[in-house]
Amino acid sequence: MQEQSETTETPKKKILLVEDDISLAAVYRSRLELEDFEIYEVNNGEQALQAAKEFQPDLILLDAMMPKISGFDVLDILRHTPETMNIRVIMLTALSQAKDKERAESLGADDYLVKSQVVIGDVVDRVKHHLGMTE
Repeated sequence: MQEQSETTETPKKKILLVEDDISLAAVYRSRLELEDFEIYEVNNGEQALQAAKEFQPDLILLDAMMPKISGFDVLDILRHTPETMNIRVIMLTALSQAKDKERAESLGADDYLVKSQVVIGDVVDRVKHHLGMTE
């Protein structure tokens, strides 16, 4: 009986967490894992691009200010790469100016959250919204 229920479970939604602040990434990772997401975590833009192709996430939480390649450049490349162009992307950043949000939107971000203006529950709510998991 146990085996049958395991085969009918829907697969976990996969999230690529791109955050160079290791302690902050750990907080997001543990909360999202509690919500039953499969998390793959990377700490710079270069790794993010590679992981997006290999891991094929349902959604990417993308920091803007990162080493190697900025989140904006990562977003731009993702949107122009056939294998990754349709992955949902939420920019999660410390940049709170309107011009930064406008830049993210013009590059194709699905959402833009300013770290200082949201709590982790808000982030989880936006992730679920973009994955069609809200009632």
